[in-house]
Amino acid sequence: MDLTLFAMYFVACCAAGATGALFPTGEWYKSLNKPTWVPPNWVFPIAWTSIYLLMSFAGARVAVLDGSGYALAFWALQIAFNTLWTPVFFGLRHWRASLITMGGLWLSVLGCLIASFSLDIWAGLAFLPYMVWVTVAAALNYSVVRLNPDQKPLAIHTL
Repeated sequence: MDLTLFAMYFVACCAAGATGALFPTGEWYKSLNKPTWVPPNWVFPIAWTSIYLLMSFAGARVAVLDGSGYALAFWALQIAFNTLWTPVFFGLRHWRASLITMGGLWLSVLGCLIASFSLDIWAGLAFLPYMVWVTVAAALNYSVVRLNPDQKPLAIHTL
């Protein structure tokens, strides 16, 4: 595996992950009705760090392989949706719009998983935890929408 490629993919993951610091949860999130199965807060940084390392590993493995165009395109698409979801959900608090973003994320992770598996078994296996995590996140996103039907997105004031 090319360590420079791994580092480049990991930097992309860290940039996506930085949105969590830019848009923290806050008291408003704590006050929401959430399902009983929400993971505790300490799980999120451990899960995301592990997932980002695995995604970077997978990206670096398939990037050098012939026929990796679709895998790399899905990788780019999933990191774009990954980066977008946090500002939509936590920044704008637009939970219905975040469901659409989550749908794009889920489909692009699935596409990346399938395309990666077709090229390299280890790269495909590295995407399995992400697929599971995004599925849980999608169910949580849906549950927040369902359990908080009267919540409105933040009003955005323009100049």
